[in-house]
Amino acid sequence: MEKISYVIWKPADVSDVALRDQLVGETAKRILGTPGVHGLSILCPDETTEALAPARITQVDDPHCGMVNVWVDLADALDRALIELALRDVTARIVGYLMVESVPLLNTTHTAPVGERTPGTTLLTSITPKEGISYDAFLEHWQVVQRKVAMETQCTYRYVRNVIVRPLSEGAPAWAGIVEEGFPTEAVTDPMLWYRADGSQEKLEENRGHMIESVSAFLDLSKIESHPTSEYVLETL
Repeated sequence: MEKISYVIWKPADVSDVALRDQLVGETAKRILGTPGVHGLSILCPDETTEALAPARITQVDDPHCGMVNVWVDLADALDRALIELALRDVTARIVGYLMVESVPLLNTTHTAPVGERTPGTTLLTSITPKEGISYDAFLEHWQVVQRKVAMETQCTYRYVRNVIVRPLSEGAPAWAGIVEEGFPTEAVTDPMLWYRADGSQEKLEENRGHMIESVSAFLDLSKIESHPTSEYVLETL
């Protein structure tokens, strides 16, 4: 079983809601009807994420808007061709990556029936190692130090690490990984909730300081892309 993640760009003349409706509707049917597909989740903008624009971090003029995760028997070009055709029909652009997925924190609290919107908001964050750090040191910090800091300082209910094995599309951004983190929606724009500070400014600064120290140690912060999205699970493994 392999996981393919397709980062997607929204057409300029299509609303967030219209794109969501298409992705979780006809596009999902086409993908799930493709031989060898066993799981599908969609992270995309919708009416909920429109109010979360202040939390968005982007360094580019034409940022992506979401990601489609597909679990397949084979990620070979011929086997994924129908999936990519379905996505290209409704997006401005897609880039695919073969992933190794790990789940340090499974979502057990913000759940929904298959096909419905997951309660809360998923921060979709693309990361690049800082200059001068070895790949092994980057992975070690991400998987050990950052995991601990994230769990202790944030109100996350879901944490998925996607380590990029290789890009599957020409012109794919040279990220090393993509993180999916679930937060209560109200926390996305409220640092006091985000950092589990319980109303204490001192605790807020302490937790935020730990987070800044950790991410600065292994990430190129000038290349961070982070976007609030809504999660729709269309088929589980």
